[in-house]
Amino acid sequence: MGFFKQVKEKLVGKSAKQNEKYVAGLDKSNTTLSDRINELAARFREINDEYFEELENILIMADVGVSMVIKIVGEIKTEVRLQNITDPRLINDIIVDKMFVIYANESVMSTKINYASEGLTVILMVGVNGAGKTTTIGKLAHRISQEGKKVIVAAGDTFRAGAIDQLDVWAKRVGVDIVKGKEGGDPSAVVFDALKQAQESQADVLICDTAGRLQNKVNLMNELEKMNRIIKRVVPDGPQETLLVVDATTGQNGISQAVEFSKITDITGIVLTKMDGTAKGGIVLSIKDQLNIPVKFVGLGEQVDDLQEFDLEQYIYGLCKNLVEGQ
Repeated sequence: MGFFKQVKEKLVGKSAKQNEKYVAGLDKSNTTLSDRINELAARFREINDEYFEELENILIMADVGVSMVIKIVGEIKTEVRLQNITDPRLINDIIVDKMFVIYANESVMSTKINYASEGLTVILMVGVNGAGKTTTIGKLAHRISQEGKKVIVAAGDTFRAGAIDQLDVWAKRVGVDIVKGKEGGDPSAVVFDALKQAQESQADVLICDTAGRLQNKVNLMNELEKMNRIIKRVVPDGPQETLLVVDATTGQNGISQAVEFSKITDITGIVLTKMDGTAKGGIVLSIKDQLNIPVKFVGLGEQVDDLQEFDLEQYIYGLCKNLVEGQ
């Protein structure tokens, strides 16, 4: 039995609500990828070098990443030769299997939040302006609160106009406390005040917003270094997570942002926003290939509960279901 079909059988026992979110959220990516591969199979009577060249182009257009595409197609060629397959209509299972077996097998990466064993957990949120960082903080605060933990958010992006007010709206919406300073003020001072309040009120988790001006990397690096020093003074093992928020609709530009941020700070995980708004779902594979940083959460819609923990099996099913459904 193929990897995809095993996944499909396993998903029967999972939360139906979450299945629906992944399927609906990845609909654009699934339709685009499936249509292109099915059209390719319809145009070729047999599998040959030209078929594989076009398959490579389709996967690259889906933002899978060039080096991973070469690896995936190489594995597909080997399997096709071993099974002596010549009909393009019989290859879809193998395409899906190789894409995701390579992702799953190269290294095991945790998608869970690394909570402190005792005391306060500090999560630092980084990302360029417009990636959806503030919205993600609100949704993440809601998600963690639903686990029964007390959450505080710190409005550490003091430079972007309206960022403090936007986070304040989200804090009220999801019912968590917020620590904020003045617009244009020292972001590290806000984080310090938030650390004190979090400890005094015995909060479980502090989520800190940060500035997103990547074009001025020196200032940004200095700010993040200062924040990290202040956090470690109060919480020696903190921050337990530094999550980078990436807008999936920006494709390879989003990957470039991730590369730049990983030079500035130690990123522990990626949050991919607006996955429901892109036809290029392969960006998850591209991040794994180029950064080897785990995708921990994906944004699959506008609602407060649409930030979902990244689940490789759900993702496979949502991205590729039209390719092998019914086979």
